[in-house]
Amino acid sequence: MRLLFLTQSLVHGGAERHAVTLANRLAERGHECHFAYVKNDSTQLSRLRGIASANCIGARKYLDLEALKRLGALVRSVEPTHVIAANEYALFYGWLATRRSSAKLVVTFHSTVPHTLKRRMQMLYYRPLFWSADWLVFVCEAQARYWRRRQLSARRTEVIHNGVDTEHFRPDDTQRARLRRVLGFADDDVVIGLSAVLRPEKNPLALLDACALARRRGVAARALFIGDGPMRAAIEAHAARLGFARELLVTGFQQDVRPLVLACDAMALCSTTETFSLAALEALALGRPVVHAALGGAAEMIEPGTNGFLFPNGDIEAFAERIAALADAPARAAMGARARQDVEARFSERAMIERYENGLQELLIARSKRGNLRRPASAH
Repeated sequence: MRLLFLTQSLVHGGAERHAVTLANRLAERGHECHFAYVKNDSTQLSRLRGIASANCIGARKYLDLEALKRLGALVRSVEPTHVIAANEYALFYGWLATRRSSAKLVVTFHSTVPHTLKRRMQMLYYRPLFWSADWLVFVCEAQARYWRRRQLSARRTEVIHNGVDTEHFRPDDTQRARLRRVLGFADDDVVIGLSAVLRPEKNPLALLDACALARRRGVAARALFIGDGPMRAAIEAHAARLGFARELLVTGFQQDVRPLVLACDAMALCSTTETFSLAALEALALGRPVVHAALGGAAEMIEPGTNGFLFPNGDIEAFAERIAALADAPARAAMGARARQDVEARFSERAMIERYENGLQELLIARSKRGNLRRPASAH
């Protein structure tokens, strides 16, 4: 297969990481993979491995006709069998650029609830583009149910859960004690981590509120923020107001989050919006329980009390209670072991890649069969 992956940009986002992983792994399996991104943010460009080409089409506005021409020229040059767009904006450009192409149009969709009026209105006019796609992939069942109720579908629609590289994200606690000392954590501290770009939708202040509340109730809670972003100053100011500044550590951006996740006792996701978090899957694969707001597909990966906990979104009291429950070290260790087992059994990257590869090949087989049906019989 000859595949052209298309994203809005290459920022550190879940949809972009997912597209890069698909491109890399399918290239490893012998397929010719090309990559294009609409807007010039190439933060993840170095993660691309073994692909035939990487191209920024350089859009400077919502619909940039010059950028669209560049994408159209790329499609004509590559002649892909499939164009695989990540989310609706990339789908918009992909749909326009493939109108006269034989390429199959595929969209992987990573969003659930549109929280603003603008986003809701946008989805009204994006919907026909989804209808025209050959294959729409949702990343969890909860997301699929939400959008199917709103008539979002394609010629073929299915769910493929996000997956994680279980070899790369493998528990290894040999350096944990040393790193915790370097970071200033005591042996009996209950360190709750958050691995994310520090943006408003990640709701990082909620973790500070919950940890501070748990600490006032006698739990030695600490917070480790693995990342950076526009909310860093607000986070540090909020921690100071709570009297929690000495219990907070913000690492800044990290190329490899694994050692820092392993330094934590558990990881948290308290986002105001989330579909099916790769960060949560990575933490589970590393043998760390996850405390997750009960939204998106969280209930499809978290079994409360077994591999982590759920809490009602925005309920700081419940969030703090779940953190307090993780102070029991033997129970926490058992949950971490189960977390790893669940990822291996249900959310491996290998299984995810195989499902995408099979689905893409099935689209080609279906096209071939339709072509044979239309072909007139040879005269004898």
